[in-house]
Amino acid sequence: MTISPLARAALQGTSVKICTVVGFPLGAATAETKLFEASRAIRDGADEIDYVINITDVVNGRYASVGREMERFVRLRSDSETPLVIKVILETCYLSEEQIVQVCTLARETGLDFVKTSTGFGTGGALAEHVRIMRETVGPDVGVKASGGIRGYEDCLAMIKAGANRIGTSAGVAIVTKTAVDQQTGY
Repeated sequence: MTISPLARAALQGTSVKICTVVGFPLGAATAETKLFEASRAIRDGADEIDYVINITDVVNGRYASVGREMERFVRLRSDSETPLVIKVILETCYLSEEQIVQVCTLARETGLDFVKTSTGFGTGGALAEHVRIMRETVGPDVGVKASGGIRGYEDCLAMIKAGANRIGTSAGVAIVTKTAVDQQTGY
């Protein structure tokens, strides 16, 4: 995905960061394709990259491949001329607790900035239990972003209590005003 020149122009001079996704929503693209997407997004002004892990590699125990991809994203961040945050999206609804721990361990060891629960396109979103496992595994130096299905204040609070230090939601107004969100429309 590319960054809109309109968004970059509108946000220039503000403290608002621009984030885009790579390998979205399935994570099945090659590492080379994801890195090309990320490089293009950085060139176009991205401050943060959220990339989807190759879930097939995780499910099939190909952790060396997962780790190499993470290392390449860390290298991309190191080579960036501007500050860059890299988040890896796990899509935890498809993973076992052991797989979540394995991927989070790799993320911590390679030096990624964040682990993230979900794209929002899977069969399930963030679960407090998954966030807790992620936080326990990555420790205090790696961020945990809970994303997907967080529709209200109580959901948000549960994720924070479990260890999330960022929340991804389309229900921000409902959360801060503690109002209900229609489950059909999301508003």
